[in-house]
Amino acid sequence: MLKRDGHIHTPFCPHGSKDAFTLYIEEAIKKGFQSITFTEHAPLPPSFTDPTPLQDSAMTHASLERYLNELPGLKKEYSGQIDILTGLEVDYISGYEHEIKSFLDTYGPSLDDSILSVHFLPAGSSFLCLDYDEHTFKELIAVYGSVENVYEQYYNEIYSSIVASIGPFKPRRIGHLTLVKKFAKLFPYEMSATVRKLVSRCLDAIKANGMELDFNTAGLRKAYAGEIYLEEWMIVAAKQKKIPLVYGSDAHQAQDIGYSYESYRSAAR
Repeated sequence: MLKRDGHIHTPFCPHGSKDAFTLYIEEAIKKGFQSITFTEHAPLPPSFTDPTPLQDSAMTHASLERYLNELPGLKKEYSGQIDILTGLEVDYISGYEHEIKSFLDTYGPSLDDSILSVHFLPAGSSFLCLDYDEHTFKELIAVYGSVENVYEQYYNEIYSSIVASIGPFKPRRIGHLTLVKKFAKLFPYEMSATVRKLVSRCLDAIKANGMELDFNTAGLRKAYAGEIYLEEWMIVAAKQKKIPLVYGSDAHQAQDIGYSYESYRSAAR
């Protein structure tokens, strides 16, 4: 089995470490990875306002050009040692499909592999970033009326991302399927039958659209999550449906490359 980390951030992440590309690459080689994908947060749609306090959820367009220009040289430099793929983590935001498609039509030809994620949920006339911090998540609960309603909205957004018509360069992998559980220790919730049906609908749509799932271990590093961003039953269902599971450390600093790879290896068996 190819040892691959398919979800890695970079010094271009405004809210991550400034570790150089080479630090990430050397760490991956040291840990025996044969392939990595850099998946920096793609610039948000031009007409969308980042709701986070520092508006640092994603790269700017100016940074994107430098990001794309740096990777080809690194691919050549490390050729024969490790396969480096150019990717992005693209946000799906309901109502902004046209701008997302336009972005992908422009930059998609430069990409080898990408992830489609949901971080922002509608909140009245604006949006809130569901994984920003526990206070923002509490705001979402107030907006939607209950934790269950937040989960329902999240999985409806995930489903919309899976079936969205955003062009031929649409990312093939759905990111951190249970990101909504990032603060689960503070806001405990057992998935209801309704929410499980919504998740199952997402898995069916992933299968029908020939997509992959991000086996994301970042939740293990989060104080209020403490588990990977997939529940066991989801892993079982994905394997039954033959949905590819792609390991992703979601590293925002070099030392997190390959974090808890053994949990993926165990699940992959």
